[in-house]
Amino acid sequence: MVRSISNANFGNRWLRRLNPLRLPTWLIALTAIFCFSVLNSCAQSSTTAANPEAVRIDFAYYNPVSLVLKDKGWLEEDLGKDGIRVEWTQSQGSNKALELLNSRSIDFGSTAGAAALLAKANGNPIKSVYVYSKPEWTALVTRPNSGISRVEDLKGQRVAATRGTDPYIFLLRSLDQVGLSEQDLEIVQLQHPDGRAALERGDVAAWAGLDPHMAATELEQGSTLFYRNPDFNTYGVLNVREDFATQYPAYVERVLAAYEQARQWAVANPAELAAILEKEAKLTPAVAAKQLERTDLSNSVIGPVQIDTISAAGDVLKKSGVIPASTDVEQVVSDLIDPQYIEKVARR
Repeated sequence: MVRSISNANFGNRWLRRLNPLRLPTWLIALTAIFCFSVLNSCAQSSTTAANPEAVRIDFAYYNPVSLVLKDKGWLEEDLGKDGIRVEWTQSQGSNKALELLNSRSIDFGSTAGAAALLAKANGNPIKSVYVYSKPEWTALVTRPNSGISRVEDLKGQRVAATRGTDPYIFLLRSLDQVGLSEQDLEIVQLQHPDGRAALERGDVAAWAGLDPHMAATELEQGSTLFYRNPDFNTYGVLNVREDFATQYPAYVERVLAAYEQARQWAVANPAELAAILEKEAKLTPAVAAKQLERTDLSNSVIGPVQIDTISAAGDVLKKSGVIPASTDVEQVVSDLIDPQYIEKVARR
């Protein structure tokens, strides 16, 4: 008991020594400076949180506008004013771009419209906000003298395709219109460059091709585009992660403004565009020209036309069992397409 009282008395004496009226002036001043520094640091952190530290964006050989934007550095120039880095990542196909978006490795990714729909239906939280091209970038391809000349000839054959991409969806739509389905042939899952190589080696009878690889095998190996249908090619769209768009809507607009600058430059400078594509994708001039000949860069506003095209692809995906039969395609497309950002940019 004596010890407890002694400790209490000691504590009281210690507390009295902390009375601000008894503290030295230098200690009070030092404490005030420390508190101000902490508050100022918190305020700066709050301000910084209004801006991303970096904008992570993909580039792809099937998206020539992305190559121009990367080459010219216009996005770095604009975002650098706010101390924001631009980080570029290559996408080998829509499926890879969507994987990068879903894993939060990038903020903006280039895909086909139907591939974005498929990802959205499977829970990938993205918005399609921009049209970078209206391409005829896919067709069904075979070797010379293979004996394949019609979609019906694919029954029982091995066909290379990259699941989750526009060429894959193009294949499904092509089969569907002649009464066939994926179950009537063997789809060999390969990334686009590997699909081309498998076709040229004779490992597969046909390939759901993608430019520029399709243009290269057409010109260099004499491969035949035995089935073409431009209306089955869904648009090239730029997607943004939903949480990025919610947190940084002004930066979505700034990215699209830079994209618009690149697209308009590409339209006005076709020879220079071809040169950039040749350099970045390591293509011959003839292959680059063939790809660009099939690529329309005249419109960038996403809206009703894309909704109709992507919805039609969604109906076939549902019919083919790629997405559940219960999927409300119309609702998924409505949740996917978000034109507000490019419409604001277009009005400037």
